[in-house]
Amino acid sequence: MNMTFAEKILARYAGEKQVQPGQILTVKPDHLLMHDNAAPIISKIQSELKEYGIYKRDLPIIVLDHVIPAAAEKNALQHKQIREFVKTYKIPNFFDVGYGICHQIVIEKGLALPGTLLLGSDSHTCSYGAVGAFSSGIDRTEAAALLLTGETWLKVPQSIKITLKKKLPRLVTAKDVILSIIGDISSSGADYCSVEFQGAVSQFSVDERFTMANMGVEMGAKNAMFPVDEITTRYLRSIGVSKSKYIPVQPDPDATYDRELTYDLSSIGPVVATPHSVDNIKPISEVEGIEIHQCLLGTCTNGRISDFQAAAKILKGKKVHPAVRLLLLPASRAVYLDALKEGYIKTLVEAGGTVLPPGCGPCLGAHQGVLAPGERCLSTSNRNFKGRMGCKEAEIYLASPVTVAVSAIHGKITDPRKETKQ
Repeated sequence: MNMTFAEKILARYAGEKQVQPGQILTVKPDHLLMHDNAAPIISKIQSELKEYGIYKRDLPIIVLDHVIPAAAEKNALQHKQIREFVKTYKIPNFFDVGYGICHQIVIEKGLALPGTLLLGSDSHTCSYGAVGAFSSGIDRTEAAALLLTGETWLKVPQSIKITLKKKLPRLVTAKDVILSIIGDISSSGADYCSVEFQGAVSQFSVDERFTMANMGVEMGAKNAMFPVDEITTRYLRSIGVSKSKYIPVQPDPDATYDRELTYDLSSIGPVVATPHSVDNIKPISEVEGIEIHQCLLGTCTNGRISDFQAAAKILKGKKVHPAVRLLLLPASRAVYLDALKEGYIKTLVEAGGTVLPPGCGPCLGAHQGVLAPGERCLSTSNRNFKGRMGCKEAEIYLASPVTVAVSAIHGKITDPRKETKQ
């Protein structure tokens, strides 16, 4: 049938045998993700909701994560409106303040499965390609209509095949890989495309695949996915999802791609995205020595247990530089508890870190960790646009958890490979 992943899964959901890039399809997704923005979404359709109700109770997934706990009366009111909506329409998939960041929760709770279709009112909905789902962001108006009707339209995207070869060197991470790719093809290089990662992917855990799929949208991708393999099935089993619960979709061997790119992982080193664009990528040798004032370890991009483990290994028995604030942002309550159990939080707090509630706040400058004019933050998050962390006169640099941890010790951007062997 020579179809890509995106073509096959969208054909399945549209009831078509064959589809082509550019074709418009009507689909009924399995879930619609919303977060704090559920309040303005449902306010758009108050009269329609009273007359018709929602399409299906288990269609929406709502996670309060952007400004938690509420930082102002406005936020508290929106949260209250959402809780009332959930109670009125008996929404089963509701996760209140403290559960964690929406994208982490969707995967962690087994709501994104291989071969499923999820849409969300957040651009990083593309994260669920880590487990072989087609997932993409839509705007609030589309989300409101989907909530009422259960269906929407999608254009079949062109597909880009990215083949990864060889092994990553020591202290080079999945974050360095995806930043390097974005730097190569640009922040618009995959506009409205479905990106398929293939090749030597078995070296990447689901945590690492999550990091890479999460940043698919930073190169403009509609969707970014990894093939379903033993790594995927093992992870899903660990959260209580058996293979009988899903039907994976794999691209055909003879699928036709708009572009095919190949990357030698052994040649990639630590990199940093410099202000004010995610594709403004520099080898760490070109930015070493730049002084920083804040480090952010976490977010939906790198806030999982393996990220805290890597940072704790570096910071154990050491201290954060006195001029640096190290913020610790677990992606979920479950990650937080696991990191506590394993002693990673203790290690990081003893080093001088400050733990924040599992959520999004500082990543987008919405709550906690806002920068001041002239300050620089080295972050494991996914965006470094001007004003992203609440101040247009501040600078944001993006890097891996190991680079952030090492740099926090020295008070300046530092190559993690120069530390003693980990």
